[in-house]
Amino acid sequence: MSKAFAEMSKEELLTLKEELNKEYSEAKSKGLALNMARGKPSPAQLDLGMAFLDAVNSTSDMLSDGKIDTRNYGELDGIPEAKKLMADIMETKPENVIVCGNASLNIMYDTVSRAYTHGLLGNTPWCKLDKVKFLCPAPGYDRHFAITEHFGIEMITVPMTPAGPDMDIVEEWVSKDETVKGIWVVPKYSNPQGYSCSDETVKRFAALKPAAKDFRIFWDNAYVVHHLYDEESRQDKLLDIISECEKAGNPDMVFEFCSTSKVSFAGAGISAVASSAANIADIKKSLTIQTIGYDKINQLRHVRYFKDINGVKEHMKKHAALLRPKFEACEQVLKNELEGTGIATWTTPNGGYFISLEVMAGCAKKVVAMCKEAGVTLTGAGATYPYKNDPKDSNIRIAPSYPSPEEMSQATDLLVLCVKLAAVEKLLEV
Repeated sequence: MSKAFAEMSKEELLTLKEELNKEYSEAKSKGLALNMARGKPSPAQLDLGMAFLDAVNSTSDMLSDGKIDTRNYGELDGIPEAKKLMADIMETKPENVIVCGNASLNIMYDTVSRAYTHGLLGNTPWCKLDKVKFLCPAPGYDRHFAITEHFGIEMITVPMTPAGPDMDIVEEWVSKDETVKGIWVVPKYSNPQGYSCSDETVKRFAALKPAAKDFRIFWDNAYVVHHLYDEESRQDKLLDIISECEKAGNPDMVFEFCSTSKVSFAGAGISAVASSAANIADIKKSLTIQTIGYDKINQLRHVRYFKDINGVKEHMKKHAALLRPKFEACEQVLKNELEGTGIATWTTPNGGYFISLEVMAGCAKKVVAMCKEAGVTLTGAGATYPYKNDPKDSNIRIAPSYPSPEEMSQATDLLVLCVKLAAVEKLLEV
């Protein structure tokens, strides 16, 4: 175990700084070009699904449910088999589901846009209100924050805990401020910390008593089947938010989103929204104007290839086998190099696509810049907070999926070197 940096004398810190600077110069001379900026599936992961493209071809029977011609118009909310598949992935009922295009982000944008321009279930459109606020658990998903910022919605940062968003703060805001219209939540293997909402957190969400009649939980269940480990003991479990809201007498309070973008292919998957009967009917009113229908042939392709939820789970085990060594390689370097130094903490998730690293306050931007200069690209510091403003300048999102395990070790070696160097320089400023 390393010595805590804060316990070092000035002379020890200066000596260490000299050693680290030498290592950093050597690292820069290696000409690295590694990218850990976004959670992209690796080419090996994409190769897993190539037979998916053969599931439907020019000789295929194109009928869904034995009678629906997927080549034609109709079935605005998706073919029955695809509705069941996406419902099983989200652990809800097919009647709660609309199957859409390739990206759940598109549905989330449309849902905010619909609320903004036309209102939800007869409520005043948000664009006609003086103030609209959204709760944003952070660190969180930068694209969520980009949507709300795009519509000029004020974002309120809510701290994350290992059990999910801090529900004391959520309940306080939601119950007392009618301008709070929504909250973003990645309930399972959150981006970037890999945390999952506990049963208590889900139940507290379902039991919220909003001051605003049109308050909605935007439940982005992006990583619901993205476990890193096959053993059930190492897989996080999540209660079904839709049934919990029904039980609590708040059936209309949640929109749940999901896609197969990291299951089949990014840009060629299918996505879905699940909600109450009233919300589903409300969404369909807009959809009849917005689109003639989504890609039913792609929906059929997914059903023919995966067959059912068990087929999805087996396929995801193959993804896990490729991802797991990368996460473990990264975590091993972090542990070997930073444990006991007192200058960093990190998460060790059971699933998802990210590891969240907390460095010394005031050091994240510097670490990211140093890494980039030496050939390793990370997500921009601050990106995991609303307005890209990390108040502590301490959070760094690590995306291990794209590099190979060997590259992941190399990249993490450089990352910890930069974390140490930034910390030493910060301590010497004091």
